[in-house]
Parts: sequence; structure tokens; C-alpha cells
Amino acid sequence: MNAWGVHNNTLTTELIDDGFISLGWDELSDLTGIAAGRDGIKAALTAAEPDAKVRSIAGQAGVLTRFRDEMQIGDVVVAPYKPNSTINLGVIASDYFFEPSASAHRHRRRVEWKRVGLPRSLFSQAALYEIGSVLAVFRVRRHIDEFLAALESPEQSLDDLAKTIDLVADQTASEDEIDEPRASRIERHTRDFVLETLHKRLSHQDFEEFTAALLRAVGYQARVTQYSQDGGVDVIAHRDPLGIEPPLIKVQCKHHTGTVGAPDVQQLIGTQGQGELLLFITLGGYSRDALAIERQRPGLRLLSGEDVVTMVLENYSELSEMWRSVVPLTRVLVVADIAEG
Repeated sequence: MNAWGVHNNTLTTELIDDGFISLGWDELSDLTGIAAGRDGIKAALTAAEPDAKVRSIAGQAGVLTRFRDEMQIGDVVVAPYKPNSTINLGVIASDYFFEPSASAHRHRRRVEWKRVGLPRSLFSQAALYEIGSVLAVFRVRRHIDEFLAALESPEQSLDDLAKTIDLVADQTASEDEIDEPRASRIERHTRDFVLETLHKRLSHQDFEEFTAALLRAVGYQARVTQYSQDGGVDVIAHRDPLGIEPPLIKVQCKHHTGTVGAPDVQQLIGTQGQGELLLFITLGGYSRDALAIERQRPGLRLLSGEDVVTMVLENYSELSEMWRSVVPLTRVLVVADIAEG
């Protein structure tokens, strides 16, 4: 049994809802009709992309060959989900097939998803670095035990699962191979660091203070309400210095990396007065029902952990020195992913 990392930044909820993984390259038709293995796929890519460099064609052919030929039924899939910074785990349930009716990503395999929406913070930084590959499909080798531990513990709570994975990570820790530090790897590593730091170094009360500081960094006046007696509202934000001009923004904070459901969002809605806006901030993600409420209700915004990290990175220089010391970052120039070696 092998484990495969699969990146898909084009399709979203349909991957889980319909149970599959997929690749682009929609200019190529059914790969089962291409003979001669990897060489045949290279020839088809060269015909479709006559101006592409030889090295680029070889890399693309490697991805498609892995997806069509090397993956096997029963192999494990580790699928990072970028929109809400989570990881989905499943098992390959079919051979490669071509879906001609799909509008995009027509090269597919069926997957039986076992655990979905797992916070990235459950896994060691070394494991996250490994699955930060720039490739669309790649073998997961060095930290497979961490992902198998999560896959094989479907009933464990996130807290218990974190302890299980920590034990596995400690037992299998070794010096990792050095990978090329290309831009996307470093960016993902930085985003994971920010998310993990906010989760592990801050208490819930600290997170409320940080949320207010972050809102001030983007141009709002913000203050934290009395802790534990806030009725579901943790931070009050507004544009005018005195806070007497509408609109007033009521903010609820959830300092965890799990999934926020509709009941929590409804609790915040229950505090809304006339002309007031609502903001929910968490380090995790939201259930489908919660997101449906956001789509249907004007004046409500749900920010996930990935959104919070983006705000931190885009407004880092505006944060106070105290908060920059909690999340220490520096700006550097790095090699772009498109650079040829």
C-alpha cells in the first residue's frame, strides 16, 4: 500500500460530495487510449503543448503517469484542501477513468473518504512540509505513519487524535531530506506556522485580544467585551473613533481548529440589532450549513483560519510590536515555482 498526496485547487466541495480525486490537463482526452506508458503521455503532451520545454513536459508526464498507472485501489490519499486549510484522508476505490461530461478536471479516480476536514495543526510541521509539494500528485513517504494514524482512528475526537499523532511523530522522527525551498513550500510553511502559533500559544482570551488587534491593523476601532459575560459577542468594532456611528460590527471568536457549525453562527445572529453587522472568526473552518447561512444573510461574514492567516500576512507591519513578537516573521525573496533548475 502506498500513500499519495493530491493537490486540487480548482474543484472544491464536489470532491468530497461525489467521492473522487482529479487532475486537469483537459486538453488531453482519455488517457487509457494512450499507449507506450510515460513516453506515450509525453508525446501526447508535446503535441498539445508544442512550445513547452522538454523538462516541463517530462514533469507533467510524471504526474499523469502516477495518476493513471501507479496509483492502486486501496492506496491512501492525503488531500490538502486549501480553501479552509484542512486535510482530507481517503482510500482509492477505482482505477483511472475519464469523465467526458465534466466541465473541468476530467481525469479521475473514485475515492472513499474516511476523515475529512482535519485541521493541519494535528500533524507535525515536518509532515506538513512533505505534503507541501508543488506537484499535483506525489508519493508520501517519510511521514506516512502520521496520516495512517488519523485514517485508522475514525472515531477519535480531535483532541485524542492529536495525542495519537504526536506519539507517532515522536517515534518516527528523523532527519528529513532537504527539499528545494521553492516559493509555494515556504509560503505554506509560513501559513502553517502562523496558524499553529495562534492556536497553541494563545488562550481563548488572548485570541479575542489578538482579533481586536488584527481588526485595528486593517483600519477599524476595536475593543474586547468583558470576558465570559459577552453573550456570544467577543469583540466590538467600528469605523468612527467614538463608536457611536453605524454600522457597529459584533464579532464572535472561536479559538479552535475544528469545524464551526450552524448553531454557533445562529447564536451570533441572535445578538444582531438593527443596522449592525456580524463577523465570526475561527482558526478552523465551517460546516456546509453554516456557510449556507452566510450566503443567505446579508451583513454576516464568516472568516476561517486560512482567512485569518491571510489577514495577518497582508497587515503584519500594522500589528503592534507585542503581537509581532508572538508571531515572529520576516520578509524575504525566494525562488519562484516557475523557475527552471
